[in-house]
Amino acid sequence: MRPGPGEVLHFSENPDIHEFAPHVAATAQEKDAYVWAVDATRAQDYWFPRQCPRAMAWRGPKTSADDVERLLGAGGVRVHMIEYGWLDAMRTVELYAYRFDAADFIPAGEHQHAYVSTTTIRPLGRPQRVGDLFALHDEAGIELRVVRDLWPWWHAVIESSLEFSGIRLRNARPSESVSASR
Repeated sequence: MRPGPGEVLHFSENPDIHEFAPHVAATAQEKDAYVWAVDATRAQDYWFPRQCPRAMAWRGPKTSADDVERLLGAGGVRVHMIEYGWLDAMRTVELYAYRFDAADFIPAGEHQHAYVSTTTIRPLGRPQRVGDLFALHDEAGIELRVVRDLWPWWHAVIESSLEFSGIRLRNARPSESVSASR
């Protein structure tokens, strides 16, 4: 589930949104109101239940062979990691993709794969059901790892030469390695 040429996507568990008004999310780091969308490069970051904490890392142009071997595994290209507690939600969530005309958005952020609009936006049509999230990961060649504690891997990733993204990490369980040291 990726946007077509000239499109960006917004993922939601709500299949009945007819227009998207700019707003400031309770967890936003930005003070301005936006409608958010993503391009094909980052669509896979949202193949999860909305509140699911996910740690993601992939090879980039400056990634060392050692970091690939150590954190992605031999021949690894991209890894997404979730906690066991989210498996049922991954299996059962009804996730929908809304398509928008990319011309209605401007790039946002450092890597410019996220897009924002400051005006109310209507989707190009009815949302599409995303379907089996495990199958999407498999078809895209993304290794989906399920772990008890994602923090040790995440901390290693952010100190490495890999490219990475962490979404909804505030919803992750506290690290067992921190709890064990107390």
